[in-house]
Amino acid sequence: MTQFDGNLGLCGAHRSGKTTLAKAIASRTEMTFVQTTTSQVFADLGLDPAAPMDFATRLFVQNHVLDTAEKIWQTAIAPFVSDRTPIDMIAYTLGDIQGKTEVNFALLNQYINRCFAITNRYFQNLAIIQPGISLIYEEGKAALNASYIEHINVLVIGLCADPRLHANVFCNPRDAIALDIRIDRILKGFAQL
Repeated sequence: MTQFDGNLGLCGAHRSGKTTLAKAIASRTEMTFVQTTTSQVFADLGLDPAAPMDFATRLFVQNHVLDTAEKIWQTAIAPFVSDRTPIDMIAYTLGDIQGKTEVNFALLNQYINRCFAITNRYFQNLAIIQPGISLIYEEGKAALNASYIEHINVLVIGLCADPRLHANVFCNPRDAIALDIRIDRILKGFAQL
């Protein structure tokens, strides 16, 4: 059984199997599984996560998502594995910015720095989970748009190379699709770091 030095956060685009994988890693390692509630935050705010939104709305939602997740991580029994990290939250915020999007850069930068600080506070290890599993529609989940998912994946990979991040990072290979293979690659990957 592999033991992690600290908490593990799975990061990556939606519909990449992070929650299922986090549960399986928790079971294999006896870490505590910590599930975030992004979809519930959207539902509580009366918003559809698959619908387009302006930057101000996106930042408003993302701050609520971050607040809710931080409360969960604060009370979690360590070491834990979580199905989402603030790195994901930065990626989704940036992913909605297009060429003509009106952005308050000071507020965006404040949010990004807050996300990095919270990541560094709660996560010593991050595993990037790349897309590749079959996409299946679920009510209340983000859009099943393969291009958008790839866009978020690239943003997550770039954010995990940012010097503001202090965690160990392992990028699960794209060809690791089967659950057992994903678990083995992650456990071996962190054992070699």
